[in-house]
Amino acid sequence: MTPPATSSRFRAVWWLISLGIMGTIWWLSSSADTPGPPLVHPLDWIAHFTAYFALAYALGRATGRRDVALLIAVWWGALDEVHQAFVPGRDAGVTDWLFDLAGAWIGSRWATRRRGARQDREGEAETVRNQTW
Repeated sequence: MTPPATSSRFRAVWWLISLGIMGTIWWLSSSADTPGPPLVHPLDWIAHFTAYFALAYALGRATGRRDVALLIAVWWGALDEVHQAFVPGRDAGVTDWLFDLAGAWIGSRWATRRRGARQDREGEAETVRNQTW
């Protein structure tokens, strides 16, 4: 039996959340002025970290695979930095991308760790049940 969090319906919801986050990131980086007050260092790096943590977490839940979630999020971050280089009033930066990478790494690990721990517990319970009979 598939746990509810990994069923295809829940994965589809996580894919929609992932696409929504990706669209929001793209929309925010398409304008010289983002909503709200301007973010100066280190607040802008915290925003990068948080956005890509959320993206990788959602991708991790959608795919069930840490490596795939990390790869998609990191490539999206790189693509977004290149995109920003062509937006007047914005600049691309390796440091921004490194914060994207850090957030994505932790987000993808957190999303898949919880699932893996639950599966390990279920496997141990099954082993104990089999041994008692």
